[in-house]
Amino acid sequence: MVVHRRRRQGRQEAAWYDDAAGRLVRPYTISNGRTRPTANFDLLTMVMATGRRPASCQGPDYAQVLGMCGGPVSVAEIAAHIRLPAVVTKVLLADLVDCGALSARAPQAVAAGPAARTDRALLEAVLNGLRKRL
Repeated sequence: MVVHRRRRQGRQEAAWYDDAAGRLVRPYTISNGRTRPTANFDLLTMVMATGRRPASCQGPDYAQVLGMCGGPVSVAEIAAHIRLPAVVTKVLLADLVDCGALSARAPQAVAAGPAARTDRALLEAVLNGLRKRL
């Protein structure tokens, strides 16, 4: 097992790494032991940077999240890219929303109407095609 600190832009990164295991810092330490975000996030909630730099939410994890939010991005995508559990990602995002660095928008439901109706013939054709392949 090789444990080392990675250098990033002339300074040491705060997280410890193992070549095989990856990050050795427990996720709850990143969120300061918090397991519940202050805002309600769905995995499909879209977040986007506001352009304000937060004074209170600083650190490599916050900077990494802010760097990804130049355009609208979902909570699930952020969690996958930073390789943290969704609940920890939601805590980080809530902190950034609270300090004004991010804005969040809940996923919008599809409007019911003629275009939203299910085409039964299309669904049956897809089902028949799947049955032929299996």
